[in-house]
Amino acid sequence: MGRQIMYAVVQTGGKQYRLGVGDNVRVEKLAGEPGEVVELPKVLVIGDGEKVSIGDPVIAGASVKAEIVSHGRDKKIRVFKMKRRKKYRRTQGHRQSFTQLRVTEITS
Repeated sequence: MGRQIMYAVVQTGGKQYRLGVGDNVRVEKLAGEPGEVVELPKVLVIGDGEKVSIGDPVIAGASVKAEIVSHGRDKKIRVFKMKRRKKYRRTQGHRQSFTQLRVTEITS
């Protein structure tokens, strides 16, 4: 008889995240300013400890609301391509943009 924790699996930016109320998560960059509330409508699964609802593919009418905490960019990565014995080398850098979210509400 533990604490019942509501969670949802949402899809955004081509990735899926398991979120609960109060969680902080970094997702692909979303439009909006820090302090604004965004809605993530693609909810795939909702669970509340006892009952689990699974969408087909999404749950109709369900959404997750989250507050934008900040925007930023990740650490730089190096993309290096090389073909041996052909004198072909290419180096490229990349920094991925992200949005930091804090989940405020899960509605089913």
